[in-house]
Amino acid sequence: MSTIMTTPVRPVVRTEERREIRVAVHAGDPLVLAGLRSALGGGPGITLRDDPAKADVLVAVAGDDPRHIPAGSARLVLVTDHPNQAELWSAVERGLAVVVARSEATPARLLRAVADAHAGRGDLPADQLGSLLRGISRLHKEVLQPRELTLSGLSPRETEVLRLLAEGFDTGEIARRVAYSDRTVKNILHGLLSRFNLRNRTHVVAYALREGLI
Repeated sequence: MSTIMTTPVRPVVRTEERREIRVAVHAGDPLVLAGLRSALGGGPGITLRDDPAKADVLVAVAGDDPRHIPAGSARLVLVTDHPNQAELWSAVERGLAVVVARSEATPARLLRAVADAHAGRGDLPADQLGSLLRGISRLHKEVLQPRELTLSGLSPRETEVLRLLAEGFDTGEIARRVAYSDRTVKNILHGLLSRFNLRNRTHVVAYALREGLI
């Protein structure tokens, strides 16, 4: 009986294509701006963009007023020293992800900060994180709580209605479970659809799950 010799088949290993990171830079000083572009432009997987609106990550050097930093959807890497709480809040409003001290802003550190921001990893020095958390606590107590809102932007009853909707209950069942009228439940859902510019109930549940609201 003849023996058939076979050659082992090696599995094909596909390397995941690296997605380029579109980076914009912002600085009031032209020399600092040129330095940032030089430090980041040669980074692997980095493509510089002039328009922050077309960037994934914005690297900005804080000037006298962080409100001068362009606002947009890009995640912000802020190069600064000892920002006060108001400056941190302005940066948060502009998508703050990573804070880099000026003294540590080497090309390698900036590239790591860009990668962290793009991947959704936050990085703040401990003292600045503490200041930010104290500000969040005060925001909750002084602004959100009196308006029956939580840090998620939802009221407790909106959260409960969304949770029950996600579990498959209809309007009448939700109303009975939370002791609201059918009209109140419908008004809550209509308010959520309008506030977040969503199309229907399925969309609002998908949005809430994706954003971690419920």
